[in-house]
Amino acid sequence: MTQAPLSVAARIARAQPSFSPIQHQMAEYVLAHQFRVATMTIDEFAAAVGVSVASANRFARALDLPGYPQFRAELARGFESALEPVEKMRVELAHSATAAQVMASALEEDIRNAQRTLQELDPEACERAVDMVLAAERVFIIGFGSSGFLAGLLQRGLYMHLHACESLAGPGGVSHAARQMVRMTSRDLVIAIGFPRYLADTVTLSRAAQQAGVPVLVLTDKATSPLAPLATVALYAHSARQLSSNSETAALGLIEGLSAAVAHRSKNSIQAAAGVTQSVMPWLFHGAGAGKR
Repeated sequence: MTQAPLSVAARIARAQPSFSPIQHQMAEYVLAHQFRVATMTIDEFAAAVGVSVASANRFARALDLPGYPQFRAELARGFESALEPVEKMRVELAHSATAAQVMASALEEDIRNAQRTLQELDPEACERAVDMVLAAERVFIIGFGSSGFLAGLLQRGLYMHLHACESLAGPGGVSHAARQMVRMTSRDLVIAIGFPRYLADTVTLSRAAQQAGVPVLVLTDKATSPLAPLATVALYAHSARQLSSNSETAALGLIEGLSAAVAHRSKNSIQAAAGVTQSVMPWLFHGAGAGKR
């Protein structure tokens, strides 16, 4: 049976008796800042600890590793998904580019994401998703971090067509969302939004909803997302981004598509739109001749 590779912490514990004072200093820094060191070049690590580059390489070899690159790779084990945007940014920033070129590249990424999402859109999943939204007594939307902002936009897109639609990504945070779980039933719907980097809170609450028999509609980036196995129905949006972990534009495109499909299917969409327009009319700008507020 193949043995699992030793972690860096285990290697340090094994080699510690033979460490020099400088190596002890480096070991203390590594154990206190494992994630940070996993993102550092050898020059950055040496500067942070106050040692030479040669000393940093000798430290890696003292851990029975060929050199610093292998040490850093071992340290990053388990952090791969979290470190990916850092590494992508490091590669991208190594190339010179104008602001316009960077902006154009970002827009081109979003176009490619939208095209891939469109190509792989599952018609049956789309139909089921809209049916679930319109059939639910109440819709609860969960998403934290950047997905919390997306949750608010989805709630804004759906609320006028539903009896009750609530975003749980409010100021109360995850504890407020967890408290709402006790009042959910199988007649309700949870919409869980999660894109890289996936947050454990969203996964935990989605699992709790699934175990309680509440249908879960998942909006995420791919079938290997930790949210995918918890979904009654899942909709996917490709969201790759070179300089960050995720493209909110791609996720928002999926959200706006779902909102449009629900509005199209809803029986009262025209009346709802007219009602909203009437209610906000006093706050709208009506042209140069309009009175000032």
